Amino acid sequence: MRYRKLGRSGPRVSEIGYGAWGIGESSWVGATEDESVRALNRAVDLGVNFIDTARGYGESERIVGRVVRERTGDDVLVATKVPPKNRVWPAPDGVDPDEAFPGEHIRTSLETSLRASGLDHFDVLQFHVWNDEWMGRGDWLETVADLKREGKIRLFGVSVNDHQPDTALALVRSGAVDSVQVIYNVFDQAPADALLPACEEHGVGVIVRVALDEGGLTGRITAGTTFPEGDWRNRYFRGDRPAQVERRVAAIVSDLSIAPDEIAENALRFVLSSPAVSTVIPGMRSVRNVERNTALSDGRTLTEDQLAILAKHRWQRDFYA
Repeated sequence: MRYRKLGRSGPRVSEIGYGAWGIGESSWVGATEDESVRALNRAVDLGVNFIDTARGYGESERIVGRVVRERTGDDVLVATKVPPKNRVWPAPDGVDPDEAFPGEHIRTSLETSLRASGLDHFDVLQFHVWNDEWMGRGDWLETVADLKREGKIRLFGVSVNDHQPDTALALVRSGAVDSVQVIYNVFDQAPADALLPACEEHGVGVIVRVALDEGGLTGRITAGTTFPEGDWRNRYFRGDRPAQVERRVAAIVSDLSIAPDEIAENALRFVLSSPAVSTVIPGMRSVRNVERNTALSDGRTLTEDQLAILAKHRWQRDFYA
């Protein structure tokens, strides 16, 4: 496993981190706690030292905390998220920060997460949405500073609105944030336009989520793909979206001259080819997924020719809407 700095002054984190939404047994159907625990332990065995969870991920904080507390000899870093008090995702314009992240709500959510996980602190506390209109307003920044002084959190970050990377540029440039979590993948390359360069310039860590487009960039989504009842992906891949994804992935496979089952590897290597990226956090619900993804931390990034080919496959859309 290779490691990168989480921002200018942050800790060294495994470049393959662990996205723990899918193990929470809520939105993703099929996860079991026993398999999740095995997968988490295998990830740590293979050098993963960064796990990303959230208050809104069902049982995820509890399961992650269980594993981290049992791994007493391993320095495993855990990031969690505070949901907005108004429960509005993504953060729209015109909302007062006291409606979304008042200080009392931030503190209450964190204390709940600490109890659920059994941990005495989180290495990164993130707001689950963000809007740059909140800069210089509300008491969120003072609360974050207090929580750092109290030792309950080490770093502060935000999870940038889906497919809206420019909505955090002012925050990154302000020096008030240690990390940002953002969607960045072969389809959504927009963060490379302004956000990633700003993070490099200002020493802000970058946590990449949805590197595989919720499964779209694995090659396993086809026109006939279905998901279990109650699985949120039924909405994400509704209508003719699976067929659209299948066509797009087939074009990438053809242009790169790779085998269809190599698309996920190339998608993750695309993300890791950016020096601004600190870690990528694919969701991993099985030991098999852990072993396949962590094997890619071998120092090999894509060539300039491959990156030029992938630049032509930028596909701006919002399947969350």
